[in-house]
Amino acid sequence: MPDRPASHRDFPVTKDLPMAGAGSRWLAGERWEPATPRQASTVMLVRDGPVGTEVFMLRRVSGMAFAPNMLVFPGGGCDVRDTDPDLPWAGPLPDDWAALLGCRADEAQMYVAAAVREVFEETGVLLAGPAAAGPLADVSGPRWRQVRDGLVRRELSLTGVLTEAGLRLRSDLLAVKAHWLTPEFEPRRFDTWFFAALMPEHQLADGETSEADRSGWARPARTLAAFGRGEAVMLPPTLVCLEEVRDTASARDFVRHAEQLPLIMPTIVSTTGGPAMRIPVP
Repeated sequence: MPDRPASHRDFPVTKDLPMAGAGSRWLAGERWEPATPRQASTVMLVRDGPVGTEVFMLRRVSGMAFAPNMLVFPGGGCDVRDTDPDLPWAGPLPDDWAALLGCRADEAQMYVAAAVREVFEETGVLLAGPAAAGPLADVSGPRWRQVRDGLVRRELSLTGVLTEAGLRLRSDLLAVKAHWLTPEFEPRRFDTWFFAALMPEHQLADGETSEADRSGWARPARTLAAFGRGEAVMLPPTLVCLEEVRDTASARDFVRHAEQLPLIMPTIVSTTGGPAMRIPVP
């Protein structure tokens, strides 16, 4: 009789991980009111490298309240202004995205807009152009650096930035890949959609953000090997998504909507090897 496939996957929770203390208390039976998750988007910006698909990653600075020292993809929390009905838009409409994400159209627009805004804030890559097809915006030069800073400080909105520059958000350049929810015991929780996008030609990903002390193009197999040796730290969503990038045939093949988009919320369990975060495996 063949072995039955595993129904779950465990990720060890070591003492040096930020969630270790709260996770251990939760595992011991202590309970508190779970924090309300903040809606967020993150983007796997990919390109074809010399030995396979590469993805842009950042290492969060040690002083961050959430996921310090972790390798992550560009991303962050949604802004209520991301729902602005006047946001210049090209590509699949919010109603189309709502059908994919299983939410209201204004929420779908918010997640897509947050993905575009956050990847611009953290990498300088802007998925917007003057038309519904063709070349994207040229965002080189000091003026665009000031625009990024204004968005980070919330002095500017994505709607205002695109409208002033005569640009439209290109939702056709994004693909949705996964949906993760931070565990209940975490003091800071995020309801996050993971997207993928091809690195645009004639733009540069620079990773110049105060939230990261290191950034660059990562080779998934090499980064996963570093994780296995304890030389890199990643949360389960990042690890699982990075494995998917590693296994893709090309960057373009990766930027396709996932066939299934279940909401994944890890739970903490006790195993023979110690506490672990467990996720279901289809």
